[in-house]
Amino acid sequence: MEQGYLILETGEIFEGTLIGTKKDSVGEVVFNTSMTGYQEIITDPSYAGQIITFSYPMIGNYGINQIDDESTISYLSGVIIGDVCETPSHFQAVKSFSEKLKQLGVPGIAGIDTRFLVKTIRATGTVKGVICREKVYPNGLKNDTFWVEKVSTKRIVNYKNNGPHVVLIDYGYKKSILNALMEEGCTVTVVPYNTTLQQIKAFRPDGVLLSNGPGDPMELQPWFLEIKKITQHYPTLGICLGHQLIALAYGAKTNKLAYGHRGANHPVKELQTGKVKITSQNHSYVVVDESINKNVFQVTYRNVNDKSIEGIRHVSLPIQSVQFHPEAHAGPNDTVHIFKNFVQTLTAMGEIRYAAT
Repeated sequence: MEQGYLILETGEIFEGTLIGTKKDSVGEVVFNTSMTGYQEIITDPSYAGQIITFSYPMIGNYGINQIDDESTISYLSGVIIGDVCETPSHFQAVKSFSEKLKQLGVPGIAGIDTRFLVKTIRATGTVKGVICREKVYPNGLKNDTFWVEKVSTKRIVNYKNNGPHVVLIDYGYKKSILNALMEEGCTVTVVPYNTTLQQIKAFRPDGVLLSNGPGDPMELQPWFLEIKKITQHYPTLGICLGHQLIALAYGAKTNKLAYGHRGANHPVKELQTGKVKITSQNHSYVVVDESINKNVFQVTYRNVNDKSIEGIRHVSLPIQSVQFHPEAHAGPNDTVHIFKNFVQTLTAMGEIRYAAT
């Protein structure tokens, strides 16, 4: 197997074995603490442009199946792991982890001291790095793509069902979000990230969902006004990036965390009940607490570890958003009720409109 290197922009060099697609690749080096769910993670569009460090020691032991991909294309810049398992054991496994990386065109490196690497990221903050074959940081490698535009659907796709009609604005949505809506009976129309209110009106939906996605939410500033109009016109649920966009559209601000929240065991407190929910998360940015207009939005969830905002709800309009992933995959389903409550709101409002006519 071919020797390779992970080189951080701060100068640290890690030596390992190349797996997956053999190509030099630069990206933002982040880490995920999940013990399982590596298939969902490497196919999650929210990771576009990033190099994921899996902190769990062995990756690939239960292989890759045919049902857990979150998208058909991976936009990852790379994968870093400690020990790769090439002989998976699971009745649904159809290929190994490294074979999946090759299929997706994603480079990886194994045999890295991921514990030390995670400690380095935690100490210095998220850094850029490169997976390469030479012990020299290559020149000319860039990672400044507007990733939302790259990962968002280029065409409108409709999924028929018997319940309320939801327009899913695709900033890099996970298949599990679509599945969660479908399981609640919703008809779902997936549209590009730059779809306008007037275009959405043509679909005659009952509600709108703003999806997760990659990158800095401020890159979408040209669409903030349109997002605000959409949320004022339709009941809206925002997830992850969608949560940040709703807050920004109403005048709040966002900050980048030192090393983000990525994993399947992040505790958040539901402020109305005082209950703590364990959630799946993947984000670098958070809504700034002091920037929220408390006369417009109330905070619904807070992160137990760092007290950051994890959810908001409009005081008078049917708008809510969460920073975590209620659909999980991978992760616990403690907060799947958020989808159920959203669909119940759409159904109730639809009944009111029907009675009025």
